[in-house]
Amino acid sequence: MFLALLAALALVGAGAATVPASATTASAEAAAVPASAASASAAAKALAAAWQPGVWYAVGTRVTYNGADYECIQAHTSQTGWEPPNVPALWKPVTGGGDPGAPGAPGSPSVTATTSSSISLSWTAASGTVTGYRVYEGSANRATVSGTSATIGSLGTCTTHTYTIRAYNAAGESAGASVTGTTSGCTGGGGSKMPGAPYLYMGWGNPPAPASVMSATGVKSFTMAFILSSGGCTPAWDGQRPLTGGTDAQAISAIKAAGGSVQISFGGWQGNKLGPNCSTPQAFAGAVQQVINAVGPAVVDFDIENTDEFENYTVQDRILNGLKIVKQNNPNVKVVVTFGTTKTGPNAHGVRLINQSKALGVPIDNYTIMPFDFGGTNIYQDTVNASEGLKTALKNAFGWSDATAYAHMGISGMNGLSDQQELTTPATWTQIRDWARSKGLTRLAYWAVNRDRPCPGGGVVSNCSGISQSDWEFTRITAGF
Repeated sequence: MFLALLAALALVGAGAATVPASATTASAEAAAVPASAASASAAAKALAAAWQPGVWYAVGTRVTYNGADYECIQAHTSQTGWEPPNVPALWKPVTGGGDPGAPGAPGSPSVTATTSSSISLSWTAASGTVTGYRVYEGSANRATVSGTSATIGSLGTCTTHTYTIRAYNAAGESAGASVTGTTSGCTGGGGSKMPGAPYLYMGWGNPPAPASVMSATGVKSFTMAFILSSGGCTPAWDGQRPLTGGTDAQAISAIKAAGGSVQISFGGWQGNKLGPNCSTPQAFAGAVQQVINAVGPAVVDFDIENTDEFENYTVQDRILNGLKIVKQNNPNVKVVVTFGTTKTGPNAHGVRLINQSKALGVPIDNYTIMPFDFGGTNIYQDTVNASEGLKTALKNAFGWSDATAYAHMGISGMNGLSDQQELTTPATWTQIRDWARSKGLTRLAYWAVNRDRPCPGGGVVSNCSGISQSDWEFTRITAGF
């Protein structure tokens, strides 16, 4: 995707603040620690014994290392090289010795039930002294409860919401644990519509403050790009920025605080990708799970391109089988695959991807095509023709009706000038949006918010569209999807 625009990026992994792959995947036992283990005793916290390798640490256990105190936030058996300051995914620094202070974060939030107007949640108890739990949507407190479940009502039909649960006591609130759910009642042949979500890339193109763009345009969601390998099967933003604590995490927190949601895009045209680096579907799914746990997205988008993933059928199958595991473990997170197309629909590699997803039983929510870089002169008609070709490929693979096929389809365009100098004006993008709405498509994106600024005659560059427009005009149109 976006070859000319990304050619100058140096996607290097050196110095990335990442956790060893084995540490983040840990073990099956660590992924499902019982509440009793998570509630490490106050005595164990107070003692804060020195950290040692080869010791199993429960969530909430405190240790000392080089004179500093740390608290375990993911159960694991320690290894040399996993010293607390080196693995922030496993340990957080604390102060106050044996004073437990605010409680630990709630664990394993999940959606337990939905109706057309409500979402029910549950989670495991937080460690420490807990007075109760607050459920937030963005910065708004939607519920305060004393137990480990809540139901949020008065919601719209077929709407997606991300909630963050925090434990609290007199000392303050815990870190949050997030979960995303969608109310029932979606129509249009079986898919469920996602909010318009243009791509936002925090490592390139003078990225804007997302909350400011939301305020100016009404957009409620962004597709955050790109998750790559930082070495082996370990995910990182651009292969070098950490999943938490960096500019990407700060942008996502700002989006959620403003009441929005995020889609997380893996892969893209270039860079060191997870598909070729993760040796098995299980390993690939584990890497994706690390991102889901860190970010709490409503959607995960797999931008499968180029010879290393799209045209390599071993890797294509590895990704598809991995996505089957991802969906099984995260039924309320939508799974999207995004790939290139010809003017008349998917090429042989795209048709193979669709047919193989059916053969392998992969529950993909949306197949999104990128209908540009054809070198054509009528991007609206090319987009419609390519989309109708996608519909035909889906119908042939699954035996779906037109309505059901459209409900599993998306369009990811390119605003202003494309790599091949195709022109998409705001008026044309409005046409494409309205056609997508009229047919019941369920995803609309474009590359990229970074470029949604005027620079007539500026060419194909990272921080503007190359055409005359108003600031954030394409984002405002996309918000109307």
